[in-house]
Amino acid sequence: MGVKQVVIARRSPWQNGYCERVIGTIRRECLDHVIVLSERHLRLVLTQYLAYYHESRTQLGLGKDAPETRVVQGPDIGVVTSEPVLGGLHHRYYRDAA
Repeated sequence: MGVKQVVIARRSPWQNGYCERVIGTIRRECLDHVIVLSERHLRLVLTQYLAYYHESRTQLGLGKDAPETRVVQGPDIGVVTSEPVLGGLHHRYYRDAA
């Protein structure tokens, strides 16, 4: 079928840049600040971080939007409120309807 296996060196950003970038982001923004108690706890933390990453975290490559686009809330909607994510490690900000 013409499919070849490509062997890459571990921790080589120039060989697997996408994977290294994702792992580095997860480590810096999440796992460096959490004490993981078990595999089950790690899965829970990573699931919550993934939801935060896709729904709330803005990214410059997407024009300061999240991967799952959302409606822009103007200042006339209400007061800005925050919701803690991952036990307060990060916060999701939104406007409460007046």
